[in-house]
Amino acid sequence: MPQTIGELFAFDTLLRDDEKAIVDTVRDFGNKRLRPNIADWFDAGSLPVRELAVELGALGLFGMQLEGYGCAGASATAYGLACQEMEAVDSGLRSFVSVQGSLAMFAIWKFGSDEQKDSWLPEMSAGRAIGCFGLTEPDFGSNPAGMRTNAKRDGSDWILNGAKMWITNSPVADVAVVWARTDLAEGSRGIRGFVVPTDTPGFSAPEIKRKLSLRASVTGEIVLEDVRLPSSAMLPGVEGLRGPLSCLNEARFGIVFGAVGAGRDCLETAIEYAGSREVFDKPLSGYQMTQRKIADMAVALGNSHLLAMHLGRLKDEGGVKPEQISLGKLNNVREALAIARECRTILGANGITLEYPVIRHANNLESVLTYEGTSEMHQLMIGKALTGVDAFR
Repeated sequence: MPQTIGELFAFDTLLRDDEKAIVDTVRDFGNKRLRPNIADWFDAGSLPVRELAVELGALGLFGMQLEGYGCAGASATAYGLACQEMEAVDSGLRSFVSVQGSLAMFAIWKFGSDEQKDSWLPEMSAGRAIGCFGLTEPDFGSNPAGMRTNAKRDGSDWILNGAKMWITNSPVADVAVVWARTDLAEGSRGIRGFVVPTDTPGFSAPEIKRKLSLRASVTGEIVLEDVRLPSSAMLPGVEGLRGPLSCLNEARFGIVFGAVGAGRDCLETAIEYAGSREVFDKPLSGYQMTQRKIADMAVALGNSHLLAMHLGRLKDEGGVKPEQISLGKLNNVREALAIARECRTILGANGITLEYPVIRHANNLESVLTYEGTSEMHQLMIGKALTGVDAFR
């Protein structure tokens, strides 16, 4: 009898009982609720966000690694495994969970006031309120220190002006965590975060259409035109780029695991297809070239999973470093994308249709490769760690 990828690597032996239960729960939800619809959502370029948010909240996936405020308080590894199962269905769905929990909720949980936490976190953990995270700008992605969005004081209030781009959830969000340059300090030290209800006058979030990647995800801009906020809207617990960058590390950690899920789904699909597809009177899986492809992809996928688990355990012990998360994000997304492309060759023409998940994963992973830090930026992070030389400029 053929083995599964998990059986070949004995992945289950790495998991604790509570982690196995989380994997089973999220995988079951994905199989029953998400997989039957994901191709249609991707094809239509839309997602029933409000409906899914309440269901995902009921599962405890939003901010599941956080303590209090209705959050599950799960381990970092358990959160990563949940991301893996979500992205095995679709990267856009994992992105929804990551942005809600690891960017918007984490920023408020880590740096917010008691009032901000009490007002937003219980609603967000339950999926009754949706959040987004406004850092990237039209001209500033990899270099957030150059942001032009600004916050100026007017009495005790702040007036925000500027624009953010490629913001997951922004068109449907109830609250946005927006990072802006203030006059509180010079340079990037003056960057502060603001909790902005999206019904505030002057706030708008046009949706970005015609995407060919992450189509089962709502993406938009944030436009701020004289948005007036009280002084209590500022996140009091952090100043400078340390705030948004620490949030990004939380989200990147989910990607380290999530990319493995996308690669696994592609490989499992290709193995099943190769076993049923006959070429020259025998299954495609019976050819040495096909088995070479499958074996090489399995090794790459297994190594990626082991790296993710290692980083998860380090994070649970409080010892994971940003450059180690960069290692995981760089390797695992790159390998998952290569697996998706190779699996497409096994499926042939069927590989480009939405009847199978492979081209959908491949298209999605093209975005995952460059968001939350491009591959080049992570290479420079790793290079700096190994040489001690900063080569970003």
